[in-house]
Amino acid sequence: MPIADPVKRQIAVQRRLMFKICMKCGAKNPIDAVKCRKCGSHALRLKNRELGAKK
Repeated sequence: MPIADPVKRQIAVQRRLMFKICMKCGAKNPIDAVKCRKCGSHALRLKNRELGAKK
């Protein structure tokens, strides 16, 4: 079911796309994280923000 309210839609998009992924263990981390919350690694990358089908 699509979200009709633009404010709620913006919040949902930020929750789904605005975080970092640990390249060592795959854990989701906050956008301002410096190290992984799960394994402590500094190898973090931004979540891929392109919408569409996976390749």
